[in-house]
Amino acid sequence: MAGSSLLALIDDISTVLDDVATMTKIAARKTAGVLGDDLALNAQQVTGVRADRELPVVWAVAKGSLLNKAILVPAALLISAIAPWLVVPLLMLGGLFLCYEGAEKLVHKLLHRHAEDDKQARLDAVADPEVDLVAFERDKIRGAVRTDFILSAEIIAITLGTVAAASFLNQVLVLSGIALVMTIGVYGLVAGIVKLDDAGLYLSQRASAFAQACGRGILRLAPWLMKTLSVVGTAAMFMVGGGILSHGLPPVEAAVHHAAEWVARDAGQLLSLLVPTLLNALFGVLAGLLTLPLVSLGLRTWQALRGN
Repeated sequence: MAGSSLLALIDDISTVLDDVATMTKIAARKTAGVLGDDLALNAQQVTGVRADRELPVVWAVAKGSLLNKAILVPAALLISAIAPWLVVPLLMLGGLFLCYEGAEKLVHKLLHRHAEDDKQARLDAVADPEVDLVAFERDKIRGAVRTDFILSAEIIAITLGTVAAASFLNQVLVLSGIALVMTIGVYGLVAGIVKLDDAGLYLSQRASAFAQACGRGILRLAPWLMKTLSVVGTAAMFMVGGGILSHGLPPVEAAVHHAAEWVARDAGQLLSLLVPTLLNALFGVLAGLLTLPLVSLGLRTWQALRGN
């Protein structure tokens, strides 16, 4: 009897694991686009700290990301169980926040004529060993963890939608698996990106001519990669945020779909695949620019009320 029960239990567990593996693969494919945005955003967020502090900062952000998911997974399961209608509005708030942050970066870059001087001052501070960079690092970490929270929420929501019809146990296992695997994957790659210049320097000092050539190539590539990540990270905020907003607003989503169909008829299928992403990004820029003055007014009002 005990042996039969044990075999039945093993059979149940193996069935659950098989279901979990299948659903995890499906969820991973569906969240791959968000994962790419997550990678670009977080690599961009943690650049600009001293070389000997890069990996500790990445590790701190990774721990923050795990904490985010430890909060989000139970919260998503709870909301899905008692108030599933809340998932979309909460996602839209997160998307609007991403658009706001992207617009803030964009406006600061375009309108602040002393932005380059500020950037140089920050670089000088990073290069100066006498400067206490605790506050600087803390701001970097908080910014990256805050951005990660929004993107993690989207990944969790997409995954939850994928396994909505599954049993509660399977939902828990799939959500936990996706959260863990994507955190390790994203921040492993981020760590590799921010240490790319160190790898180039190491290779350039090897005896092999091939290794030296590879090292010099990496050293030339690294600054351009970091600049590209800065641009891509901001663009990703608009693409992800605008995409969340458009999916939550049926008229906007329908307009994007019709535009893609029109382009497919006149310009070909390949270009039509890019149109939704571009339109979502433009919608994200518009939403962010509209939100920016409202948030600024709200902050000034709040500060005035606190002052009184």
